[in-house]
Amino acid sequence: MKKRALISVSDKKGVTEFAKQLHELGFEIISTGGTKKALEESDVPVIGVSDVTGFPEILEGRVKTLNPMIHGGLLAKFGESSHQQQMEEHQIQPIHVVCVNLYPFQQTIAKPDVTTEDAIENIDIGGPAMLRASAKNHEYVTVVVDPADYEIVLAQLKDAGEVQKETRRKLAAKVFRHTAAYDAMIADYMTKLANEEAPEKLTVTYELKQSLRYGENPHQKAAFYRKPLGSEFSIANAEQLHGKELSYNNINDADAALQIVKEFTEPAAVAVKHMNPCGVGSGATIFDAFSKAFAADPVSIFGGIIALNREVDDATAQKLYDIFLEIIIAPSFSKEALAILTGKKNLRLLTIPFHVQEKEEVKLTSIEGGLLIQQYDQLTLEDAEVSIPTKREPTKEEWEALKLGWKVVKHVKSNAIVVNNADMTLGIGAGQMNRVGAAKIALDQAGEKAVGAAMASDAFFPMDDTVEAAAKAGITAIIQPGGSVRDEDSIKKADEYGIAMVFTGVRHFKH
Repeated sequence: MKKRALISVSDKKGVTEFAKQLHELGFEIISTGGTKKALEESDVPVIGVSDVTGFPEILEGRVKTLNPMIHGGLLAKFGESSHQQQMEEHQIQPIHVVCVNLYPFQQTIAKPDVTTEDAIENIDIGGPAMLRASAKNHEYVTVVVDPADYEIVLAQLKDAGEVQKETRRKLAAKVFRHTAAYDAMIADYMTKLANEEAPEKLTVTYELKQSLRYGENPHQKAAFYRKPLGSEFSIANAEQLHGKELSYNNINDADAALQIVKEFTEPAAVAVKHMNPCGVGSGATIFDAFSKAFAADPVSIFGGIIALNREVDDATAQKLYDIFLEIIIAPSFSKEALAILTGKKNLRLLTIPFHVQEKEEVKLTSIEGGLLIQQYDQLTLEDAEVSIPTKREPTKEEWEALKLGWKVVKHVKSNAIVVNNADMTLGIGAGQMNRVGAAKIALDQAGEKAVGAAMASDAFFPMDDTVEAAAKAGITAIIQPGGSVRDEDSIKKADEYGIAMVFTGVRHFKH
């Protein structure tokens, strides 16, 4: 009796050649629907599924392979006498090779005009059932879900007449990963459709984008995965034009830079080191913006990541070239800029579609043995209920400085303080265990430039010592959430020095 192969795919890449070679190796081919038609058009002899089951496709094709004549052939233990006896009794033939991939659910829901009806109709039922049955029975059945695996299956069949057990197991594991990812996308879609905010189970799926040399440190293994249908405006979907492979730390820092620069509509440049901004500048041109970001901290920018929200021109490229940098991210690079920057062999150049800027809904953070999930911090100053508790209100120029500081401090590790003027940061205090300590770092970095500058704080002042330090350094305006039981002390201290202070009512902790 000939061996049988069941082939039913939505992705028809390479399938006719795969089927031809299986036929040449003596396999009978079973197929259905569009796959059967494609194979027949390529002159591959095919047996219809209905001819095997003795039952027609029904319910608009929803039911065709869900039949004992198919699943008996997939799940039977070929070496078990009782199974053989039952198969003979019911005239079920074993199926040795299964090649199935699923209805294009991901591609369907990616369409901007997709309807709920269309999405649900593209939830495959028979395909996952056949895949899971075959993968469960991989002791006897070779199951292929990925066209990339056609070659190894054919090679082993030609060499030994069968697929090696180790290969069958690897293919089965891939099948279960594939069906799990498929179901995860369906679960996510249906959960959103049902407006469930905190479902009792959370299943997520990601696709391997890149194996990494190592993680944060050389002794840590790491890999980079991309979310299916994730935001185009992300490092995961960036196009790399030049330079060596991204590292684990590069990816983290690049994401941090991107999150900051997308706060700006005017030309802006952001320099990041170790997940914190070291310099942020805005201006009339991207050259002007980067010049200010560089001037903000010309020491820390060494070996940093730069994100710019306008095309890089030749003048900006030359200024960037003169500094040792790891990555430059921009919407595009002019021909002249590329010619300059590609002169550095290892400098990574990434482009991202800044015009898209979709917002991810939730942020996932792993902890040992668990996962934290929260909405992204997308609140802006426009969302805040701003109040001015001090006697003096900010001037127009101070308001511009406060706005910039509030955009930046949101992305600095807590406790965070930013000192800045209307178009650039002057000092940044990040990740300190107390707020006045963060303020002292930012003020020391700003030095004399703090005179007449603004200060932004990611959370309230627990006491008036931060205001005192700011006043002595020459700060004239402060923006902070407010909400401390000792707010009145900070207000009095600000009034004492003539500082204008703004309360936002919005905290921006970042751990």
